[in-house]
Amino acid sequence: MTTPSSTRRRFLLTTAAAAAAAQALPAQTTRTAAGRVAENTLRSSRDYDDPFHDVEVDVLVEGPDGETQRVPAFWSGGQTWRWRYSSRTPGRYRYRTVASNQSDSGLHDVQGEIEITPYQGTNPLYRGGTLQVSENRRYLEQADGTPFFWLGDTWWMGLTERLRWPEDFDELAADRAAKGYNVVQLVAGLYPDQASFDPRAANEAGFPWEEGYATINPAWWDLADLRIRRLVDVGLLPCILGCWGYYLNALGPEKMRAHWRYLIARWGAYPVVWCLAGEGSMPWYLSDRRDAERAELEQGWTEMARYVRATDPFGRLITIHPSRSGRQVVTDDSVLDFDMLQTGHGDYRTIPRTIQQVTAGYALEPTMPVIESEVCYEGIMESCRQDIQRFMFWTTVLNGCCGFTYGANGIWQVNLPGKPFGASPSGRTWGNTPWREAMQAPGGAQVGVGAQLLRELPWHEMTPHREWIDPHWNDDEYHAPSAAGIPGRLRVHYLPIPRGTPTLKQLEPGVRYEATLVDPSSGERRRLGEIVAAADGDYRLPIFPQERDWVLILERG
Repeated sequence: MTTPSSTRRRFLLTTAAAAAAAQALPAQTTRTAAGRVAENTLRSSRDYDDPFHDVEVDVLVEGPDGETQRVPAFWSGGQTWRWRYSSRTPGRYRYRTVASNQSDSGLHDVQGEIEITPYQGTNPLYRGGTLQVSENRRYLEQADGTPFFWLGDTWWMGLTERLRWPEDFDELAADRAAKGYNVVQLVAGLYPDQASFDPRAANEAGFPWEEGYATINPAWWDLADLRIRRLVDVGLLPCILGCWGYYLNALGPEKMRAHWRYLIARWGAYPVVWCLAGEGSMPWYLSDRRDAERAELEQGWTEMARYVRATDPFGRLITIHPSRSGRQVVTDDSVLDFDMLQTGHGDYRTIPRTIQQVTAGYALEPTMPVIESEVCYEGIMESCRQDIQRFMFWTTVLNGCCGFTYGANGIWQVNLPGKPFGASPSGRTWGNTPWREAMQAPGGAQVGVGAQLLRELPWHEMTPHREWIDPHWNDDEYHAPSAAGIPGRLRVHYLPIPRGTPTLKQLEPGVRYEATLVDPSSGERRRLGEIVAAADGDYRLPIFPQERDWVLILERG
C-alpha cells in the first residue's frame, strides 16, 4: 500500500478518535425514525491477530411482529465492531449478538433494544421506503407503492479522493438532485480501467483492501460511509457496484464473499440497490484466455448473487451491470431482480443496437424490469452530444425501459483540470474533459427534463406502441419515431427530426385527445388543441414550428 499523505493521516486520526469516543459510550436503547439507520458499537474483550478474518459477528434482531433478522456486523478497526439497522415499521426491536468466538464477551451475547418511531421528514427515500419490483414486474416502486422512475447518473470512481470531500462531492450531488436525478451508480473501491491498487483508486485513507487483498482497510470504508450517507440525505439512491467484474478472479470467491458481506454490513441498512459487478462477464482487458475467463465469471457471479441474497437481511434489489444484458451475465437469471443494459458508445451508430436490445429485453420471459444502465456517455471520444442523449432517453423509455442512466465522460472517471484520469490498460484514453465542465454538459440537464415530464404522467402504466405513429422505427430505419401509452387515455410520442409530417394511427373512435407539443431540451410546452381521428383512426399532424426533435403528448380530454 502507498504511504499515506498528510491528508490521509489526518483522516485516519480522526477516524480513530471517533471510534474511541464511540467505545466510551454506555450501553443504552438506540432510537431512530422509520427508514433511518440506527448504529450500535461493540468492543471485543480480547485482541485478534487478524480481526477481519478471525471472528465473525451477526446480530439477531426480533421485530414487533416476532420475526427475526440476522444482521451482519463489521469490523471497524482495532477492537471495535459496528452494526447498522433500519426498518419502516415503528416499534420496539430486541437484539442479541452472536459471535463465532463465543468466549468473547464483548462481541457475543450482547443484548439491547432499538426503538423506531414514525418518520416525519420529506426525504422520498425514507418516506417511501426502498425499492421493490412492481406486481406486474415491469417497473420499480418504493415500499409504499410509489412508482420509481429511475434517472441515474454514473460516478464509477466517485469514492476516490479526486472528487474531494465534502466540497466537490456535495457540489455534484446538489447539481444532480436539482436536475431530477434520483440514482447514482458508483463502485465500491475496485474500479474499472485499471489494475489492482492503482494510485488513481485511492481515497484519503488509501484503498479498501490492504495490498495483496490480505485484509480490509476500515479507514477507507469510514470515508466512503460519509459519501454514501450524503447521497441518501439529498435523495439520491446509491446503486452500489461491488467491483468491476474481473476482480472476482483477482480476489477469488472466498475473499469476494467477504467483500460483499462487508458491503452489506456497512450499507445494507441504507436505501440502496446492489449491483454485483460492472461488466460482470468481461475478462481482464489484456487476458489471453478470454472465453474461459468469461465462462468462469458468469458462473462465479451467479453464485455470488445467491450469496448476497442469502446474506442481506434487508432484501435490497440485486442486479448486475453487463457488457450487453445483465441476464446474459449470469447462468440463472432468477438470481436478478431487474435487468440492466449496456448498449454502446458509438453515437448515432449505436441506435440500432440500443433499440434491438431494449425491445428484446422487454419481451423476454419471465418478465423483468429493464433499465438502460450505460449508453453513449456525453462527450466520450468527442461524440455523443445532447442530441443523442435526448434520442437515447426517449427511445429507450418508450420502447420498454422503466429507467435510464446517464453518463458524462469526465464525471465517471473524475477527470481533474490538468490531471485527467489517463489511459486504460488498453492504452487508450476516453477523453480529458474535467468533471466540473462535464457536469454542465447540456444533455445531462435535458434527460432530467424528460424524467420530470414522465413523472407527471402515469408512466408506469404505459406500454410500447410504435404502431401508433407512421413512420415509426423498424428494422430498416431505427431513427424514426417511437410511441408508448395507455390505450384510450394517454399517448406519448418521440419524434426525431421529421421527414415530412408524421401521421397518428389507430386513434380510438370517439376519443378526444388534448395535444401538447414539448421541446425536450427545455421542457417548454405548446398546446395544440383537440385531436379527433378520422373514420380510419388516422390524424395527420401539422407542420411543427421548428425542424428539430419533439415530444408529442396526447391526453384524453
